[in-house]
Amino acid sequence: MTLQQLKYVIEVASRGSINEAAKRLFISQPSLSNAIRDLEEDLHITIFERTNKGISLSVEGAEFLSYARQVVEQAELLEGRYMNAKPSPQHFSVSTHHYAFAVNAFVNLVREYGQDEYELALHETKTYDIIEDVKTMRSEIGILYLNEFNAKVINKLLQSAQLRFQSLFTAKPHVFISTNNPLARQSIVTLDDLQQYPYLSFEQGEYNSFHFSEEILSTLSHKKSIRVNDRATLFNLLIGLNGYTISTGVLSADLNGNEIIPIPLECDEVINVGWISRKNITLSKLALAYVEALQQAIDE
Repeated sequence: MTLQQLKYVIEVASRGSINEAAKRLFISQPSLSNAIRDLEEDLHITIFERTNKGISLSVEGAEFLSYARQVVEQAELLEGRYMNAKPSPQHFSVSTHHYAFAVNAFVNLVREYGQDEYELALHETKTYDIIEDVKTMRSEIGILYLNEFNAKVINKLLQSAQLRFQSLFTAKPHVFISTNNPLARQSIVTLDDLQQYPYLSFEQGEYNSFHFSEEILSTLSHKKSIRVNDRATLFNLLIGLNGYTISTGVLSADLNGNEIIPIPLECDEVINVGWISRKNITLSKLALAYVEALQQAIDE
């Protein structure tokens, strides 16, 4: 086992493709494939599952990847300390619901840890895709919520995918509305208050089950309903159509301006927002720093 082989595994896992990884590493695809197969044979494990649809990390491959990252990070620290070597580009990816605090934390991470070169990714995406991204190590961390309604289904998926959930905070539901909405003057709103306004929610695509909804109370019917794919569109519709959406109440004026405000929603639900990662796998330095940045963003 060589340090170069470990770097090969990290690059392939990051790209999700041997062909793409080979291009980035400036070696031929057969050479890369052979190097990884040699490593698998030496260690008597299967790091990557190979199918007609491509490759994906195996369970033991995901565990191996966490150790490989630690070894490579330590080697780079030694090289930087004693050989004045140029640090390798840093890699980190997170998949999340459409939470402003997750973006704030990402911004702070880049400001504090960004070198001259880095390759980072922030995916605001669907609930099922968040779980799938972390399962396949496309992302080290995923951010979503649990509540009494969806917990059984989501936890079953997490358990099957060998993922763990770590709570960040719990919150009472709020609605996000425009400052020009007539309800903006109220200290609390009810579901009856909201009936005449368009309800905005995030599209969940193929997995459009109520349990995968990014918004709580997903089984309720609405006279006016609009589904969107991104946060900017949703916020524009909140302002342009006096619409509303249901979320945690955590907003960022820096990112979202001052035209959107949270108002408490009268209901008995509780939202538990947290992050998911692979079980029994040590997070990378950037992933640990991002978790810390998340907590700081929430506290602020």
